[in-house]
Amino acid sequence: MSESSLPPAGKWTIDTVHSGVNFSVRHMVAAKVRGRFNSFSGTLDIADPIENSKVEVNIDAASFDTGTTQRDDHVRSADFLDVENYPTITFKTESLKLDGDDHGRLNGLLTLRGKSVPVELEVEFLGTEKHPDGSVRAGFSATTELDRDDFGVSWNAVLETGGLMVGKKVKVEIDIEAVKV
Repeated sequence: MSESSLPPAGKWTIDTVHSGVNFSVRHMVAAKVRGRFNSFSGTLDIADPIENSKVEVNIDAASFDTGTTQRDDHVRSADFLDVENYPTITFKTESLKLDGDDHGRLNGLLTLRGKSVPVELEVEFLGTEKHPDGSVRAGFSATTELDRDDFGVSWNAVLETGGLMVGKKVKVEIDIEAVKV
């Protein structure tokens, strides 16, 4: 991220109406199930220098949504997210390392089902723009891949052919529009 392309230092909040926390996971080896979390919030504290920036995100685990009620209820159960005992998924930054003009690696702790695991997100800064209402907006995207077993989310069923019902790897794609406070 070059100096000219960096978002201005300061506190930013995530505009959840224009942002998304999405995922995909293999189902029965041959297909991908895609979904999202519908309820989340977060802040970005953009620092100068940018490497000292902090991000904190809270996700309502019960807002898990693939569009299929039976599947979503099962994933909310103790077999997967256990939302009754662990209602919130959190991410907190530990470091940011730049990889060029508008890319970087955001390292932090993801806490899911009470287990905090280090994760690395590949991030891209998409730019800033002044909104017609006068606010300043910044866009970011991030991706990572998680292993469900790292968080104790290991429920599965072995298929007749020996494959697994649910893939162990979960791809996460995040799109953020943040508003400068």
